[in-house]
Amino acid sequence: MKPIIGYIGLGVMGNACANNLLKAGYPLHIYARRPEQMQGLIQAGAQPSTSPQNMAQCCDIIFTNVSDTSDVQQVILGEQGVILGAKAGSVVVDMSTILPSASRQIAAALAEKNIEMLDAPVSGGSQGAIDGTLSIMVGGKAEVFQRILPVLQVMGKNIVHIGDSGAGQVAKACNQIIVTQTLAAIAEAFTLATAAGVDAGKVRQALLGGFAGSRMLDVHGQRMLTRNYTPGFKAQLHQKDMQIVQQFAAEQGVDLPSTDLVTAYINALVEAGLGEQDSAAMGTLFEQKAGVNFGCIGKDG
Repeated sequence: MKPIIGYIGLGVMGNACANNLLKAGYPLHIYARRPEQMQGLIQAGAQPSTSPQNMAQCCDIIFTNVSDTSDVQQVILGEQGVILGAKAGSVVVDMSTILPSASRQIAAALAEKNIEMLDAPVSGGSQGAIDGTLSIMVGGKAEVFQRILPVLQVMGKNIVHIGDSGAGQVAKACNQIIVTQTLAAIAEAFTLATAAGVDAGKVRQALLGGFAGSRMLDVHGQRMLTRNYTPGFKAQLHQKDMQIVQQFAAEQGVDLPSTDLVTAYINALVEAGLGEQDSAAMGTLFEQKAGVNFGCIGKDG
């Protein structure tokens, strides 16, 4: 008999993940602060809930996928939160990206009620969520991870148990460091090529076959060339993630100078009013500063 699942947070990512759970035949209860976000899933067979507390009372596994640390704290520990309704032995799986230290604190509070928790942030963007191919980085007890793994496999393909509580969030912070610096590196490379009168598109094509090749260069490099910044991951959410990275690094007493530099680029992107666009729009900052157009050759093209 399949476990009864609850899903809290039905934005682009959460909606797609919840839909895949429904397709896989799991009984699903849903909750969103904006009721209109639930309508499509209700029509597909999900049961609406009036609060996280109400949902947790009837679920074996409760997923949360909301925007920020404070949002996770509210839906799990706050008024009408999951902790007030969840039964002993149930599992909370947080797929949000939040501060690792806060994730550990939430897990400790749930443990006092004999409720298990896994932190399971993801990478792969909206398309990965739709396709069920997300990379999922998991922190928490190994035995709980093994118990929940079949459910996670509905939503992701590369699923790794990183370590104890909070370790998944640490891995996600590392992911965002690499992603953000790679975005900046691609934009700089395209800027140099274009300013030198060389076709950035052909440079990308050549580099994809060598050590510089990456999924970032493939997908986001193409976004920069075509200026297709329809969000797979909004710049304003990317900014939030980098603030988490910086705060956690400060807690650990670690200096991350390159990360600080690229975070400034993300901040500038949001300040320029492009927070709703994909974070690959960082390329526009480099184009404007150098007076180039990645789709043309040479300056002022």
